[in-house]
Amino acid sequence: MGYRNLTECVRDLERTGQLRRIDVELDAELEIAAVQRRVFQAGGPALLFTRVKGCPFPMLGNLFGTLQRTRFLFRDTLPLVQRLLALKHNPLELLKSPGCWPGALRGGLNLLPRKVGDGPVIRCESRIDKLPRLTSWPEDGGPFITLPQVYSESIAHPGWRHSNLGMYRVQMTGNRYRTNQEIGLHYQLHRGIGIHHAEALERKQPLRVNIFVGGPPCLTVAAVMPLPEGIPELCFAGLLGGRRIPLLHRTGQLPIPAEADFCISGTIAPDKLLPEGPFGDHLGYYSLQHDFPVLTVDAVYHRTDAIWPFTSVGRPPQEDSVFGAFIHELTGPLIPELTPGVHAVHAVDAAGVHPLLLAIGSERYMPYAPRRQPQEILTQASALLGTGQLSLAKYLLIVAREDAPQLDIHDVGAYLHHLLERVDWRRDLHFQTRTSIDTLDYSGPALHQGSKVVIAAAGPPIRTLPTELPCDFTLPDGFTAPRLVLPGLLTVEAPPATAKRGQADPGVEEFCRFFGPEHPIRKFPWVVLVDDSLFSAGQLDNFLWVAFTRSDPATDLYGVDATTTLKHWGCSNPLVLDARLKPHHPSPLEEDPATVRRIENLAAKGGPLHGIM
Repeated sequence: MGYRNLTECVRDLERTGQLRRIDVELDAELEIAAVQRRVFQAGGPALLFTRVKGCPFPMLGNLFGTLQRTRFLFRDTLPLVQRLLALKHNPLELLKSPGCWPGALRGGLNLLPRKVGDGPVIRCESRIDKLPRLTSWPEDGGPFITLPQVYSESIAHPGWRHSNLGMYRVQMTGNRYRTNQEIGLHYQLHRGIGIHHAEALERKQPLRVNIFVGGPPCLTVAAVMPLPEGIPELCFAGLLGGRRIPLLHRTGQLPIPAEADFCISGTIAPDKLLPEGPFGDHLGYYSLQHDFPVLTVDAVYHRTDAIWPFTSVGRPPQEDSVFGAFIHELTGPLIPELTPGVHAVHAVDAAGVHPLLLAIGSERYMPYAPRRQPQEILTQASALLGTGQLSLAKYLLIVAREDAPQLDIHDVGAYLHHLLERVDWRRDLHFQTRTSIDTLDYSGPALHQGSKVVIAAAGPPIRTLPTELPCDFTLPDGFTAPRLVLPGLLTVEAPPATAKRGQADPGVEEFCRFFGPEHPIRKFPWVVLVDDSLFSAGQLDNFLWVAFTRSDPATDLYGVDATTTLKHWGCSNPLVLDARLKPHHPSPLEEDPATVRRIENLAAKGGPLHGIM
């Protein structure tokens, strides 16, 4: 049976040696997040910070810091959840395995929240400035709630059956927010709260919102779960948590999970936006300050033994990477049923998740053709770009399973090798320009705006990939340090980028014109221009982060001997990607040196953090 609340969870983790108490006083401004990130990178335990400077509440970090621990939290319910998810999309399984139905029926009852009239969450009241003020990075615009569960309901159809529980960024103070009266609510594209907000704006009514923090861990996972529209996250939380979620109903208010640790209640006014940010985000850069909705705070509640869970995001992998891996475990097997012909997808965490999506599809349209080429996988690519949060993919690479049935989509190096052996840049690039991209991605011409490209490869290899640089390799002036990342994939260090946002770079165009028909660079199918070739080629994860977070396909893809035929752009070898930091890009995240020195001193031998960082 799952945990009733977070306190039960903490006790269980401590009893099983999976949690460490940190009893030295640490500051929620920079210090605590820096400790949590290091312990995550070390694969360490959950952390309970019992002495938070200037704050009465303990903070819980790294709760989901390993996939093993996340599975442990839901060990009693995972098999049933996976079985029910399968039944949802294939009811015929009931006929094949009728013996599984009684267990499924018992689990199904936990889908329904139960109404209660009282609960621990409303025992005490407080103010925003009394809550833990986690600031993760030096240039953050203020403290943020990093594991919020933001609850809203349809204006047209009130009640939990038409509710949304999502994890959206919440700025507690700073900028122009009135202290204790207003907080910032930043939600991105393709988020469920947007539907409710649109209804409220259409009716010119305020939107009531509750922000929960803590409670049983199933609520946190439910808030990030990409469920189909119309399935309330509260239902999934009950299924994953192994018990019905008790919802506290009070007249004139939205419901509150009775076992949550904190609840901030308020309303979003229909006509008010304020600057939110900056914030160090999961792409590894600062998302900049922009206008977002404002929540006017009506009340702040908490339980007497309240614990404040948090995380810190940054360049992946971080703790939120484990969320992605866990969600994939639950939903990955359903991909072929959701998108016919697609066998596997992989949103690459090292590239920031949304910038790079790999897929393996089926190419069966013309089995009698003497040479296979991308046809059916292009249809599947279009379907993927119309599916949930997969629609935020910026680079979608798709190959045919028939060409390599054993290809592992999670082996990114092998996948790129397979694709580069087969891709024909004159034919296999398919762009969407002037479209929507992830809110946190600043590579496009404006906020929320950018482009996408599908790279589809099918058929037998058309080239042998070079594995070393030839001796007579020359480059234009200013371009240096060519380095091999993978066979056929080359990085070249280029001068600093100077082109204006959304404009082609004449220097890169000149670079592409430099190479004559016999130049050895033509043996390399893909060349990527970077600021630091040693860093970018040093590790595959470095390359993935640089290449796909610092580029917009329509702006930054160039090619040798590029042509446009019937509005289709292509090139002969090589394709050239400009992955330099541009003048309009936000800064990469860097830690505060003084903070690093303080916590490293605490981690030295004999110090209170020794052995966990």
